[in-house]
Amino acid sequence: MTELTRRRLLTNVAASTATLCCAPWLQASPRSAAQAAVPRVAGIVTIYRPFSHADVILGKILEGWEQRGGPGPQLNLASLYVDQFVSDDMAREISRRFRIPIFSTIEQALTLGGSGIAVDGVLSIGEHGDYPFSEIGQQLYPRRRFFGEISAAFEKHGRVVPVFNDKHLGPAWADGLWMYNEARRLRIPLLAGSSLPVGYRLNPDTLPLNCELEAAVGIGYSGLDVYGIHALEFLQWHVERRRGAETGVRWVQTLRGAAMWQAVDEGLVRRDLLEAAFSAVPHVSGAEMRQDTEAVLFLYEYRDGFRGAQFMFSCATGTGAAYAVKGQPIAVSVFDERTEPKYPHFAYLLKAIEKMVHSGQSPYPVERTLLTGGILDRALTSLHAGGVRRETPELAISYQPADYPFAQHVDLLKAP
Repeated sequence: MTELTRRRLLTNVAASTATLCCAPWLQASPRSAAQAAVPRVAGIVTIYRPFSHADVILGKILEGWEQRGGPGPQLNLASLYVDQFVSDDMAREISRRFRIPIFSTIEQALTLGGSGIAVDGVLSIGEHGDYPFSEIGQQLYPRRRFFGEISAAFEKHGRVVPVFNDKHLGPAWADGLWMYNEARRLRIPLLAGSSLPVGYRLNPDTLPLNCELEAAVGIGYSGLDVYGIHALEFLQWHVERRRGAETGVRWVQTLRGAAMWQAVDEGLVRRDLLEAAFSAVPHVSGAEMRQDTEAVLFLYEYRDGFRGAQFMFSCATGTGAAYAVKGQPIAVSVFDERTEPKYPHFAYLLKAIEKMVHSGQSPYPVERTLLTGGILDRALTSLHAGGVRRETPELAISYQPADYPFAQHVDLLKAP
């Protein structure tokens, strides 16, 4: 989106919300002691339509974990900024129903129209909407712009609160790295990434930290950018648990067609793990891997010599990984993508956000998302350039993984 287009959009949004934000029924009313104990958060979103990420995340704050009423997170949605209003927009009705003001700038959403940061956390949901694509296939959601305006407001008003960024930073590598460095500069607690590492799994997954992991292969599906980050983060949850991890990635290469299967046949990717993973994930009935002409392989090597192998199949309809721990049989982990009620795996992502807002600390390292976003950017760049291998000294990203639980082991009703 050009700066001129953005300015016109903000002007239109301001005009459409001026009456709304000034309506008497939306003015802040005194909060009770019980209400004051619940942290207030601002929702900064690209769009707010049914089943958008804004709906399945913020809706759980408003209507409970199942979005059917009942218990929910100990968070209070205090304000909204909406970048684009669509034909099936929910934001205005949500605003009226729950008395939540929609502000025309991000700074106003963070200050609640006042003179200081008036919220305790920010949920930046830059996913869905009408945004351009880069030449390598990334949809250029305004995540950097959102974070830039959030951090500028923090610096202006002298107060920093935790920020959640939905999915990968950026999505372009330079933007993601800037966001990470800006968070470090201002000491902003930052959480980001996919819901898959904290969501449901079809089978038990007891891979311990610091294990003797010998190899791992991931399976993903759908768009390389939009779903590639989910698949990479799911695989990275497993790979980062190997002994000595994580120190980053040395090179990245994307292969397809004959070159991809040559890598399998020559042993660069373990065939037994690929077959185990593909057999376990949902896929088109009767589909054969080698007949999938749209399939690609993100192949990359970590700085300790471990090799990452993430396949993206058009004939697959689910996400999973197979891995081998020294001395143990092959194990398979498959993400359970439940849709009802309202994509419940997002409840577990929200649980992590809730924990961060209450504690002031991210419950697991944002560096995982920085690294996986970098791998994805470099993989798409390699593909665009015909499959060339890219050395990636910039991805020498080290972090200590956290043993944060996924869905089967989390009680949503417990305090964060």
